[in-house]
Order: sequence, then C-alpha cells, then structure tokens
Amino acid sequence: MTGKRRYGNPVAVSDIATGILDPVMRKRAGLSVELVQSWGEIVGERLALSTQPEKLAWPRRRHEDDPFEPATLVIACEGAAALRLQHETGEVIGRVNAFLGFAAVGRVKIVQKPVKVAPQRRPRPKRPLTAPENERIDQLTAGIEDDALRQSLQKLGESIARKRG
Repeated sequence: MTGKRRYGNPVAVSDIATGILDPVMRKRAGLSVELVQSWGEIVGERLALSTQPEKLAWPRRRHEDDPFEPATLVIACEGAAALRLQHETGEVIGRVNAFLGFAAVGRVKIVQKPVKVAPQRRPRPKRPLTAPENERIDQLTAGIEDDALRQSLQKLGESIARKRG
C-alpha cells in the first residue's frame, strides 16, 4: 500500500471477543461461546439461574476408524437445583443437541458448586417508526394472505427499519 489506510466497516466488540475466546474455550473446555451465551435459551430461565455448562468431555478414540461417540456435558449446578436438573437431563440433552445441530451430547454429569449467573441485560427501548416507514412496511406485506407470515414479516421489517434509522 502506498501510505493510504483502509478502514473497514465497524465491528462489534462482542464479535471480536467471541472470535478470540471461542478457540480457547473449545480447546480447554470443548465448549463454544455461543453455547454458553445461549444457555438460558437452551435450558430455560428457571434452570439457567442455577446452572451453567462447564465443559464437553469427548471420549478418547484409539483409532481413526473407531465410531463416533457422543460427549459428556459437565454442568455446574447449585445444590437444590441438582435434583431438578437430574430429572430434566433427557430434555437438556435433546435441547443442547438441537442447538448444536447434531447428537454431540450423550449424557450429563452434574457437578455441585456455586454458580455465578451473568446479570440479564435490559433490552434497549425501541425507536418508534415514522409514518413513512410504517406505510412502506404495510405496502410490502399487503399482498401476503397468511396472517402469521405477514405479522412475522412486518416485525422483521420494523426491526430492519429501526436499525437503519
């Protein structure tokens, strides 16, 4: 380059942090940042308040030809919630596997210890749309007969309009 600096599009700090932390977490704990961040959505708010994923323990393979075996998900859990978690392990396994997109987890190991839960962020107040923005969204979705689909697309349009504005 000849002295000119190129500036790209701005990138969210969380994206940079995820890019840095994800490989470290995968190597040390076998977990992805997305799994930890989405834990509340995966297991539900009630369990998320007293549990957190610790690591994915993959069984060692002696040979490359050995068949795939699912991992053990180690979950830290506070005392009283351990029994509740134990009763819901089948559902937790199913939800984690659905989140990951394949049958990665075969069993859960519960480790009782204090759990620090990240404080929930309050969603930012939504900017009200202008009349022209509302009219444009209504025009674009007017020909859609399915009510549920039309409402979903209107919400999507509103979200896009708010980000652009």
